Amino acid sequence: MSSPVHPGASGSTGSCDAIVIGAGQSGLAAAHALRQAGLAPVVLEAGPEPVGSWPHYYDSLTLFSPARYSSLPGLPFPGDPDRYPHRDEVADYLRRYATYLDVDIRTGHRVDAVTTTSGGYEVRSGEQVLTAPLVIAATGGFGNPYRPALPSLDAFTGQTLHVADYRRPEQFAGQHVVIVGAGNSAAQIGVELTRHARVTLATRKPVTYAPQVILGRDMHWWSTTLGFDHLPVGPYLRTPPSVPVVDDGTYRATIDAGRPGRAPLFTDIDGTRLTWPDGHTEQVDTILLATGYRPDLPYLTDLSALDHHGRPRQIRGLSTSHPGLGYVGLEWQRSLASATLRGVGRDARYVTTRLLRHRTALPAVRCCEQPAVRT
Repeated sequence: MSSPVHPGASGSTGSCDAIVIGAGQSGLAAAHALRQAGLAPVVLEAGPEPVGSWPHYYDSLTLFSPARYSSLPGLPFPGDPDRYPHRDEVADYLRRYATYLDVDIRTGHRVDAVTTTSGGYEVRSGEQVLTAPLVIAATGGFGNPYRPALPSLDAFTGQTLHVADYRRPEQFAGQHVVIVGAGNSAAQIGVELTRHARVTLATRKPVTYAPQVILGRDMHWWSTTLGFDHLPVGPYLRTPPSVPVVDDGTYRATIDAGRPGRAPLFTDIDGTRLTWPDGHTEQVDTILLATGYRPDLPYLTDLSALDHHGRPRQIRGLSTSHPGLGYVGLEWQRSLASATLRGVGRDARYVTTRLLRHRTALPAVRCCEQPAVRT
């Protein structure tokens, strides 16, 4: 079905079956699950289109899961199912998926605050106020890059960036770049940068690897066949386990060969000189933090649904403080795959099913009586 696009209303109010905050992969999966349950959700997206953060990732980003394992419920990823899609292909797929859903997606609607009201929640976006008995927060973490407290980092007078700011390697040509991190982004960007700059991976522990292909089969085939993707995590997981670099045969070989080099985390900084654990110092132009993200949920602050670290009080995507509030797309929410294209659909179904068990009745008026997609 096609979804007409027209200007969204301002200063309006309305009651809805459910509100989904965010129209990236997690929000679209949540909207699908709600639709399948017979509800007419409204999806509020801060950006100009329902693609989440994908257009903002670095230019060379390619999925390490094949297309056949990178689909949302109901719409297979197009093309060769065994290829590894590029960033822009994922964004195009999400655009098609939003149209396929035929739900009320309102782009350009940044949520400012969620508060409780009689019978549910009030969601404010600019002058617009919507109410619903169910709210699913699905805004991921790209808007909240994690910048850990590292030794003397505030004293560094060079350039400090997070990988969220990284686009292409040419901008670092001729520099000495230190990448902090040992995950997939650190390895992928580090290897890419070595063609243009001197690069050092600074890690607390040695880099670990997982082969992308095992006995002729992609690791995701094994994970799906053996059920690893579905293995539940502890309900009170606070520190996500380390995830190895998915190695297509390139990363271990090049990093072991010193392209990029690897060193333990620096111990001190003086201007643009970093001191390493063995005492020697080096001039560094840029420190690039490949240190992950944290849930991007500022609109829940007044609701007191977050702990003092800004993390949601939840177990497996269900708020432990507010009935009717759920989450989709949190890292390690229910399993290893929770924050991935292949995993958000399962979590969305789980959260929707359990939220509906506590729902008393639908509101009398549905926001979705209006056309499906707005800007």
